[in-house]
Amino acid sequence: MTKPAPGDEAMPTVAAGVILRDGCLLLVRRRVPEGALIWQFPAGKVERGESPKDAVVREVKEETGLVVAGTERLRERIHPETGVHIVYFACSILSGTAHRAAPDEVADITWVPLRDVLHYIPGGLYLPVQRYLDTTATRPAPGGYGGRVDRAV
Repeated sequence: MTKPAPGDEAMPTVAAGVILRDGCLLLVRRRVPEGALIWQFPAGKVERGESPKDAVVREVKEETGLVVAGTERLRERIHPETGVHIVYFACSILSGTAHRAAPDEVADITWVPLRDVLHYIPGGLYLPVQRYLDTTATRPAPGGYGGRVDRAV
């Protein structure tokens, strides 16, 4: 991980939620794109005094309406497109229906079958995230949560 140069503002940390359900990955499209990124994981900045795990739970709820638990810290990196420090968390759905809960920030939300992820994220996923999805996609969801999901436009 790189550190900001002396005198630069501290690099913010962003927590991103990797949410898989029935072989589909939850992605959001921001109103304001971040670099070349169009579709991405629900995510947001870690606030002062907040842990990245608490931040991902808060951000997923704020953006998608889902109540989730951060079940596994996957990895972290400096994102090559945005230069932002990102911590990725696998999340399980506890309750709720996915929808555009923050329409001023999120333009669209969708569940993408894993086979179609490259149509949404042409550069592919961060390798540790892809490995997690490869090993998790075939396991049934904990507690059998099937929750209803609306695709908001």
